[in-house]
Amino acid sequence: MAEPQTRLSRREEHTSLRQRGIYLLPNLFTSASLFGGFYAIVQAMNQHFEQSAIAIFIAMVLDGLDGRVARMTNTQSAFGAEYDSLADMVSFGVAPALIVYVWALQPMNKLGWIAAFIYCACAALRLARFNTKIDDPFQDKRYFQGLPSPAAAALLAGFVWVSYEYNIDGREIFFGAVQVKWIAWCLTVFAAGSMVSDLKFYSGKDINLRHSVPFVAILAVVLAFVLISYSPPEVLFSVVFVYTLSGYYLWTRDRMAAKNKT
Repeated sequence: MAEPQTRLSRREEHTSLRQRGIYLLPNLFTSASLFGGFYAIVQAMNQHFEQSAIAIFIAMVLDGLDGRVARMTNTQSAFGAEYDSLADMVSFGVAPALIVYVWALQPMNKLGWIAAFIYCACAALRLARFNTKIDDPFQDKRYFQGLPSPAAAALLAGFVWVSYEYNIDGREIFFGAVQVKWIAWCLTVFAAGSMVSDLKFYSGKDINLRHSVPFVAILAVVLAFVLISYSPPEVLFSVVFVYTLSGYYLWTRDRMAAKNKT
């Protein structure tokens, strides 16, 4: 008898989604990010891997903006959080796995699609873990637990983009020994494992855009734009690769510090 009363109280407490509506601005960025992931999949199916990689990076930028826009305009909502997770799963889970599979892993048959599926599953697990800990008061907001899925997607897309820039096909063989498809396979599994690891990765959430910054910071931003415009594939892939290694560096540093204390 208590269950119907609970349902009634919930209905009285929370108005329906149709009555409340949804916030347009942050969800526009989320929709654009979702479109970027879908567009990347379509272009990969058409063998246009450069466009696929660019679409993933654009989706990553848009995904970073939707949360900040929601916080700055005070338009956070449960709907937006769920929508963002679903969009991330497509853009940074399914899309990168399919891109690297079509580009290099397909000739490997079972090993190829198994690696792509492992990446896809780890992206889903990473997002689920993030959602369950988003309101954890003991969680250090300065760091992510595990490699963020957008960074993992950018790692794979960046590798494909750099290879395409240098006319390296996913089925080529380096120096008659190393096959590109095995490099792609190892990188895919490495990105997947990094997402579900307990490594710490800097989140950047402590950066306040409303505060003043030193003049050197503006010069650094200008320099970053110059470098990216000069050679986008190499610079973006290098930045993402260094960021991925940063989690392993922090883990090694903490282990060494703990070892020195003992």
